[in-house]
Amino acid sequence: MQPADQPLNDHVDAVIHTSPHLAGRRFRVRTVADGVTLEGRVGSYFQKQMAQEIILRIDGVSRIDNRLEVG
Repeated sequence: MQPADQPLNDHVDAVIHTSPHLAGRRFRVRTVADGVTLEGRVGSYFQKQMAQEIILRIDGVSRIDNRLEVG
């Protein structure tokens, strides 16, 4: 991660950790420029989709590589 990406990464982490749909879920978030990659495991397809939808609403994010696994 480049230092210029840090504020976006912090914002994405904060949004995920305050979402009631994703409470208690842990997954990795990587940001590069305007893109976000999600990796890890969630409990349902709903949570996978919610993670993506929540992050797409963040200013500065224009693309997501959602690699979250359900299980």
